[in-house]
Amino acid sequence: MARVTLDGVPAAELARRWGVPQCALFRSLDSALNAVHELGSQGAPAASLVIAEEQTAGRGRDGRTWHSPLGGVWLGLLLRPSRAELGVLSVRVGLAVADAVDGLLGRAETRLKWPNDVLLGERKLAGILCEGRWHGDAVQWVGLGVGVNVSNPIPREVARGAVALDEWLPAVRRLDLLDRLIPALAALGSSAPTLSERECAAFAARDWLLGRQLRAPAAGRAQGLRPDGALLVDLGAGTIALREGHVELA
Repeated sequence: MARVTLDGVPAAELARRWGVPQCALFRSLDSALNAVHELGSQGAPAASLVIAEEQTAGRGRDGRTWHSPLGGVWLGLLLRPSRAELGVLSVRVGLAVADAVDGLLGRAETRLKWPNDVLLGERKLAGILCEGRWHGDAVQWVGLGVGVNVSNPIPREVARGAVALDEWLPAVRRLDLLDRLIPALAALGSSAPTLSERECAAFAARDWLLGRQLRAPAAGRAQGLRPDGALLVDLGAGTIALREGHVELA
């Protein structure tokens, strides 16, 4: 059977290219994030990477499924931080994806929708899922799951709300995106537990929810993020901070 490559490049060469300790390529997985958790339980080093050509049971937040056919980027990355603030990590991963896409486009086009969506032209381009595993109060590892529509077909039933990168860049390869993205993701394990002033400003510049009226996770107007990644919502009588929840516009 032919060895799995990504855009013609084998896994060992990709690991060297991106400066990660190991890169595993699979034709098909249920979930790259599940595979990363398995690596974590086996003692694999930080920044170990899994990429699937397709996923049969890719997942998003709250148990939602993620359509993951050939042509997209479906990856999982293992981090071993000393402490884990998953909301902060999700924002940082979103910023890394947005920077990588904007770098390919040559201009700022991406928007970020709290807590885990990357938008392009008002449609969803990428989703992010950060999951930690703890022993008591001590984090053992964190798995980062990232799905990006690159050149995969978008199902008709979601085409109004989803987009693939090749609609904007017809000749784009997955490798073009990953060359920019993986080194940035691998560096996140040593990041501070709260967002820096620069990171907050970078998110604010792309904040799709800012100023919009929400029905959920609370009825009010979105007012940006705190440095701990929590969403600020102005209720009229006061402002609250929410660390998690599904967003619905009013």
